[in-house]
Amino acid sequence: MVSPIWARIWHDQAPCRHFGYGRAVQSISAFYGVVIYMYWNERDHPVAHFHAYYAGRRASVSADGVVLAGSLEPRALAFVQEWARLRHDEIVADWERARRNEPLLAIPPLP
Repeated sequence: MVSPIWARIWHDQAPCRHFGYGRAVQSISAFYGVVIYMYWNERDHPVAHFHAYYAGRRASVSADGVVLAGSLEPRALAFVQEWARLRHDEIVADWERARRNEPLLAIPPLP
């Protein structure tokens, strides 16, 4: 669980981006140059997942760390998959928040 103080600090620094989706998506974590975003769209989102961006490349990644679409360079993908392994429960909890149209919580980065 993220402490309320850390979450507030992260929220103040966590920008929203559009990335061609036509809507702002909130970043929920960042580490080693990788930024993680999540948003909910019932039509397009049957599987719990997040979006990872690194060096101009992006990928949709399941909460289990499986790449659903797009690609990242191998080292960045390894970081993302390790983060997903460590933070699986928090990712799923944010996914459920997004489904209920509730604010997302920041998820700590890789150590």
